[in-house]
Amino acid sequence: MTLAIRELKLSHFRSHKAARLETDGRPIAIYGPNGAGKTNILEAISMLSPGRGLRRAPVDEMSRTPERLGWKITATLESLSEVHELVTWIEGDGPRQVEIDGKLAPQLALGRLARIVWLVPVMDRLWLEGASERRRFLDRMVMSFIPSHAEATVKYEKAMRERNRLLKDSVRDASWYGALEGQMAEAGGAISANRVEVIARLQATQEGVETAFPVADLSLTSADDLLPEQTAETLRDAFEAGRFRDMAAGRTLTGPHRADLRAVYAAKGVEAKMCSTGEQKALLVSLMLANARALAQDFGAPPILLLDEVAAHLDADRRAALYAEICALGAQAWMTGTGPELFEALGDRVNFIEVSEQNGISNLEEL
Repeated sequence: MTLAIRELKLSHFRSHKAARLETDGRPIAIYGPNGAGKTNILEAISMLSPGRGLRRAPVDEMSRTPERLGWKITATLESLSEVHELVTWIEGDGPRQVEIDGKLAPQLALGRLARIVWLVPVMDRLWLEGASERRRFLDRMVMSFIPSHAEATVKYEKAMRERNRLLKDSVRDASWYGALEGQMAEAGGAISANRVEVIARLQATQEGVETAFPVADLSLTSADDLLPEQTAETLRDAFEAGRFRDMAAGRTLTGPHRADLRAVYAAKGVEAKMCSTGEQKALLVSLMLANARALAQDFGAPPILLLDEVAAHLDADRRAALYAEICALGAQAWMTGTGPELFEALGDRVNFIEVSEQNGISNLEEL
């Protein structure tokens, strides 16, 4: 089974005034100078999944300047044994819209047709950043397995914002808190269960797999006094018991929004944050590959991979090993780099696209 974009068209998206690409099943290496518009192509593909894309930018910022007319992404997607036409766009400053096979659809519907996984340079500092970045990284992996995780996250965060407003206003009426805490507990229990399930899946996928990349022992930790495996019942009790403490702080101090992803370089027994820059990058690549392998089993086809400047901090041997694993997996990988030499280990297994920029407009040449 296959999951791949067969045709991609961009209109007024970032630096691409108009662009069209066709693929033949091989990995795609997009190269060119910095600022030419390589990452913009990957960002456009990431918008074919639910959420804000790999840059997490507001949708109006994606419109090409100076026109600011809006933007449009159109793709022909081969998903398992079916072919779908996907369109997502905004008009002017309007909201993002999605159309699947000619019919309007919610963003979450995209997650049922495609699984898209990405690594971008900003993630290289993942193990050194605060817990919120690792939660976001983990939740993105969870959503690749369980698209409904996004709904639970939105529901939890919305109810928590309302609860925090009550706390800041020193509201003491228990009935006002009860309904919100019930919503938070239900959604939070689902969030915690989903995270634990996916971490277990990733751990199982890494076991027994021979790879050039280090195995990461993963666990879920928490900054509050609850276990990471929080249930709706334990969360509801914790929210109620913590109202006065939370009121003093002006925010909710307990819940899945306080969780953290811990990774240990298994062979060395060293936490990821203490590893070298190259080892930290290798651990990220290892997790991405574990995610892809597990999704291939779960979804029926490997995910589409978006690898921005993937060669950074990887030596030639590890680059070759990564490319070999991508090809063995059979995933459609879209990769960027400054020059074609970074992908020479792929030989004729790669399709090259050169990106150049002139007068603020990106130009593509398929080689």
